[in-house]
Amino acid sequence: MAINPKFLLVLKSFALGDGEADLSEALLEKFLTVLLESGNLPARIIFMNSAVFLTTGASCKFDLLSKYQDAGTEMFSCGTCLEYYGRSDQLRIGAIGNMKDTVNAMLSFEKVISM
Repeated sequence: MAINPKFLLVLKSFALGDGEADLSEALLEKFLTVLLESGNLPARIIFMNSAVFLTTGASCKFDLLSKYQDAGTEMFSCGTCLEYYGRSDQLRIGAIGNMKDTVNAMLSFEKVISM
């Protein structure tokens, strides 16, 4: 698997889409699985809003995200979001980021996918 140094992925939710919750969660898991299998991995993933639930607690996607981290993808969870949801002390993968770092990343990466 190769890290694409120009690719930033921003996840804004613990699910993908606005449909039924179980379908939306399954879609995000499928997306992350297929992206991992593509071998074209983002250099960084930023988790914002409810996406911080993926990096804290007992997320079913934790093993999948660990594969990204093991391959070299950097992961940052929004510090403000962690505080809002009372999960600052539950971070299991990656590091805590801030809005300044998020904006700088969005402006500097050539390929930004936000979901």
